[in-house]
Amino acid sequence: MDASDMQEDLVEVLITEEQIQTRLAELAKEVWEHYEGEDLLLVGVLKGAVMVMADFMRHLPGSAPMDWMAVSSYGSGTKSSGVVRILKDLDADITDKHVLIVEDIIDSGLTLSWIRANLESRSPASVEILTLLRKPDAAKVEIDTRWTGFDIANEFVVGYGLDYAEGYRNLRDVATLAPHVYS
Repeated sequence: MDASDMQEDLVEVLITEEQIQTRLAELAKEVWEHYEGEDLLLVGVLKGAVMVMADFMRHLPGSAPMDWMAVSSYGSGTKSSGVVRILKDLDADITDKHVLIVEDIIDSGLTLSWIRANLESRSPASVEILTLLRKPDAAKVEIDTRWTGFDIANEFVVGYGLDYAEGYRNLRDVATLAPHVYS
């Protein structure tokens, strides 16, 4: 779905599909070089990271397995609650593996901080983070992010997997959602 299909619901397109693909290709090259010859497992965080994971993997010059976690900390609101529940845990044992968490967005950092600590408790060789988007001004905890696609302002964004009440995920770009939609 294109931004033009829902102009009344959006304020502004922040990052285009083309910009996203270019940046993911750059990140895939960096990640591949960093982990060359290592036992790497990509861990996506459902549901938002589906688009990022799929396109990021397509840009990798080789094969890497993936697994998924589903956690909840938002509900249908626009801000993280900070209370994390695992809805779907990993299928793979991550002992001695290099784990790369692939995220769509880091907002407050509360959820991702919890996920990272949870995964580090399972004896991996390492845990690193790749995120498409990061909101530095929204951070409530420090998150060491190895790879970041774009830093953005502290605005509510949708598209490219990011949702509001399960809508707008299929928008090809990342855009700010108009306040009349969620207020």
